[in-house]
Amino acid sequence: MSANKNILSSDVEIRGTLKFSNDLIIDGRIEGEVNSEGDLTVGENAHIQGDINTRSVTVFGKIVGNIKVTDRCELKQNAHLEGDVAAGKLAIEEGAVFMGSSAVGAAKGAAKSGAPASSKPAGSPQAAAPKA
Repeated sequence: MSANKNILSSDVEIRGTLKFSNDLIIDGRIEGEVNSEGDLTVGENAHIQGDINTRSVTVFGKIVGNIKVTDRCELKQNAHLEGDVAAGKLAIEEGAVFMGSSAVGAAKGAAKSGAPASSKPAGSPQAAAPKA
């Protein structure tokens, strides 16, 4: 058994805070927070009700809660997420369900984009056609 890979199979149910330091695959039910600096894989049979705070997460199953990752969040084809995402990178495959809001990338990157904070479209209807 590898010291770097942890697996919670589909018959496991946990209520409370789950903390781990390496990679974890969850295929069971979690009711509570999941915290780690490692990588989390939420299996297709998994159901997590609570917030997730990890380095990265790949979701095949169902999550009801917010996700905050420092690196990457991937929602695979049959994933179901009801909650907000804050991630460095976000990938959503066709067929995934995502109900919430997302904040992607570093705040510094958005500030350096050079785009004005508020702008109106160049071809707005009011500017294009005067009223008769």
